[in-house]
Amino acid sequence: MPHSYGYRARTRDMFKRGFKEHGPIKLSTYLVNYQIGDIVDIKANAAQQKGMPHKFYHGRTGIIYNVTPRAVGVIINKVVGNRYIEKRVNIRVEHIKHSKCRQEFLDRVKRNHDAHVEARAKGERVNLKRQPVLPRAAHTVSIKDNAPQTMTPVPYETTI
Repeated sequence: MPHSYGYRARTRDMFKRGFKEHGPIKLSTYLVNYQIGDIVDIKANAAQQKGMPHKFYHGRTGIIYNVTPRAVGVIINKVVGNRYIEKRVNIRVEHIKHSKCRQEFLDRVKRNHDAHVEARAKGERVNLKRQPVLPRAAHTVSIKDNAPQTMTPVPYETTI
């Protein structure tokens, strides 16, 4: 057969539903509130063909710029040649979910604020910057109860 270049070509695994996720879409999907400026992950749901994004946008992260009753408008940066093009895509809510990409940052901001307030109450300064993991300290390995072992490779054997 000739090679196909259709709109959904080579998406057999991409649009596949997950293990034990087949069947009708859960109602909680429709009850999530989206606001302008929210960061969302795009993951096409094959159970709903309407408002499905193109396969290029599957797995991408974007920012909501427009909200309608059943869909949202999402801005995604696409690499074309040597530049980024801002693409605006309208996607139904079944195909998006809130992104957790900023959750670690928001947790760190809250943790830093709490540490700052606590240090200020004590009247001392606290360093809130992230520190890289330092190399392990030097130490000596004792051979008192740990005799050295000589290691040799196992010879290759065929068992047919």
